[in-house]
Amino acid sequence: MDLGHVLHLLIPSWNSVAILALFFAYLAIAGSILPGKVVPGATLPDGSRLYYRCNGLLSLLLLVGLLGFGAKMDFVSLTAISDRGFELLSTTFLFSVLVTLVLYAAGCKSSNRGSSLKPHVTGNLLHDWWFGIQLNPQFMGIDLKFFFVRAGMMGWLFINLSVLARSIQDGTLSQSMILFQLFCALYILDYFFHEEYMTSTWDIIAERLGFMLVFGDLVWIPFTFSIQGWWLLSNKVELGTAAVVANCLTFLIGYMVFRGANKQKHVFKKNPKAPIWGRPARVIGGKLLASGYWGIARHCNYLGDLLLALSFSLPCGISSPVPYFYPIYLLILLIWRERRDEARCAEKYKEIWAEYRKLVPWRILPYVY
Repeated sequence: MDLGHVLHLLIPSWNSVAILALFFAYLAIAGSILPGKVVPGATLPDGSRLYYRCNGLLSLLLLVGLLGFGAKMDFVSLTAISDRGFELLSTTFLFSVLVTLVLYAAGCKSSNRGSSLKPHVTGNLLHDWWFGIQLNPQFMGIDLKFFFVRAGMMGWLFINLSVLARSIQDGTLSQSMILFQLFCALYILDYFFHEEYMTSTWDIIAERLGFMLVFGDLVWIPFTFSIQGWWLLSNKVELGTAAVVANCLTFLIGYMVFRGANKQKHVFKKNPKAPIWGRPARVIGGKLLASGYWGIARHCNYLGDLLLALSFSLPCGISSPVPYFYPIYLLILLIWRERRDEARCAEKYKEIWAEYRKLVPWRILPYVY
């Protein structure tokens, strides 16, 4: 595919604008009216707490059902997204730029002194636009940070499903495509099944909402995490039995570590006295969990995330580095984020963090890093 053709495909169309607008409108309506567990967020510095309606799984399943019915009645095309992948990419990117400029302008005008809406302005426009200036900006009662994360995860699944539909229509469906689709679908469904755990993550409780998060949620997650599916549309891969077994084990181990670590952290924040692996939790300074996965590595959840990312790429074989963009990028990102986490925790917990580092010397991978 030549550069000129790619640039032409990147030109946004009204169809891509309509798809994106309908998707956001559905999520806003469904997220507001569908039943779901209401979960309290972390306590903010001013003592306030936000509450999140965790109905993402119901919203997702309902939308899948509606699209399936629409396709059966010939109202919608299952390949609409895969047919317009590049235009949707550019349209979503432009939306991310525009919405973060609005967030910056609205934040600068805000006089709210509460922790979630208090502006943090450095005076450096690029820095403030990139990292954001408000912790939890809202629009019509919708917490935008939580909304954009949900949109990105659902967008990833629908891109994959549209690629799968294209593969079936083209007659190129392969074992590799099935494995990739299965692993991603299980991961995304599990994410929404445990959506309340998201409320205690670093992104939700500490990062302000700027271009970095909005672009990451709406563009980076759905359009780069699905690269393997696009690649498999035009590349045939034959996997042996050993490769399939190894791929499945990588996914299962990654899931066990990722989900287990995040669950332990979430449960500990809700109830510090809850047992970990059947034993009383070991806590440093009354604040830092040093039991279970968190007694093995200080950022063990990152290890699980990396193994899962690798499992999404392994079905593509090893003939090209392109399908491994996601795990390579994620490795760089998580090491950078781990360094930021370490600096923040060292400043926040001081001698308690130093004691925790002595007890748990490994950052992500025990005996390696």
